Amino acid sequence: MHNDLFSIGPVTIHGYGLMIAIGVLAAIIISDRRCAKRGLKADHIYSLVVWMIVLGFLTAKILFIITYFKDFLADPRAFLKTSGFVVFGGLIGGMLTLYGYCRIKKISFVDYIDLIVPSVALAQGFGRIGCLLAGCCYGRPTDSAIGIVFTHSDFAPNNIKLLPTQIMMSIGDFIIAAILFILAVKLEKRIQQKSGSDTYPSSTGGRLTLIYFILYSLGRFFVEYYRADYRGSVGPFSTSQFIGLLVIAASIVMYYLFFIRNKNTAKGEKDE
Repeated sequence: MHNDLFSIGPVTIHGYGLMIAIGVLAAIIISDRRCAKRGLKADHIYSLVVWMIVLGFLTAKILFIITYFKDFLADPRAFLKTSGFVVFGGLIGGMLTLYGYCRIKKISFVDYIDLIVPSVALAQGFGRIGCLLAGCCYGRPTDSAIGIVFTHSDFAPNNIKLLPTQIMMSIGDFIIAAILFILAVKLEKRIQQKSGSDTYPSSTGGRLTLIYFILYSLGRFFVEYYRADYRGSVGPFSTSQFIGLLVIAASIVMYYLFFIRNKNTAKGEKDE
């Protein structure tokens, strides 16, 4: 795979950056279209995306430094020049940015996070294609028919057949995005029916976000077993697996407390 796609004069277009740009653009366009039906302001989407990208990349880099802290201390300047990131760090930073923005603007955090999160999964799918082009986030050596060989990568071992973990993650992200978009329609229709209103609800109350965290963390947990680019560990788990387990547990508990228990309580009160 070649990360340097083509050059226009002194400017070289890199596959990794191009795919991230395509993912972000797709996320903005889709989120913008979903805003109108839900009574939300599209202007916030453009501001949010910019801030979430900037601070998300920053926190992704910070978590990467933490996982390689000894290497960072050995040569901080050289280490900062590398393009390494940890996606969970970016997600955490992005969500904190979204929360802070919503508090400052006095708008509903739950409404906007439910609106954006399906598009986040979609953007991640494109981003992982960028990983494939760059050769980062590579898999273990394999003799299987699905293996791929890099010949010009600055990250993956060249001329060795490797598992295409980037493709696995990309397909998984696109599937998660499709699930979330479908669930959004179904949940919104259900809320409409219960309220007896023809107006679209502004959000699904955070359901989509919690489902996204569960699905993404589960997929990431299993794909980690097939990756070969070491990025730190906590006990028997990689850093991303450990964070993923915490995210899954927290998301399941929150989903139970906010939706299942409340639903059962309301049903019990109605039966009485």
